[in-house]
Amino acid sequence: MIELSDSDIRLLRALEAPLPLVERPFADVARRAGLAEDEAIERARQFVEQGIIRRFGARVNHRSVGYTANGMSVWNVPDDRVDATAAVMTARNEISHCYVRQKFSGWPYNMYAMIHGMSEDDVRRVARDVAAQAGLNDYDILFSTREFKKTAPVYFGDKETT
Repeated sequence: MIELSDSDIRLLRALEAPLPLVERPFADVARRAGLAEDEAIERARQFVEQGIIRRFGARVNHRSVGYTANGMSVWNVPDDRVDATAAVMTARNEISHCYVRQKFSGWPYNMYAMIHGMSEDDVRRVARDVAAQAGLNDYDILFSTREFKKTAPVYFGDKETT
């Protein structure tokens, strides 16, 4: 377990929020954490190196740019082919999430991948391509009909940063 100082926690709180769309986003993050900009940048770099932060990125609102079809594909993958199948799925730009879970009686699927497309046909095409490339044929697609929540997890958000 990594020991976090009070300033580390303040910085992590500030980094939980989306980065502001400004010329120097870390200046704003640093201000909210009560740190100098260069200190916030260096500490964030250390967080990445230590594995506390996995990555920084931008999230596009896929619906606003025309990706209106989303399907959670579910796959029955033999245990000895999970890693190879995951490699096929994660190489696809249309797939944003890929997970392995336990199989249950009456539910043989152990791999889940969210596929995004401009249409349900696009999503089905990607699933067919993945199935052919991975040599699988036992899968289904559960299409989204309504989105209830889409936010990043908050781990240190119990206190507001100013």
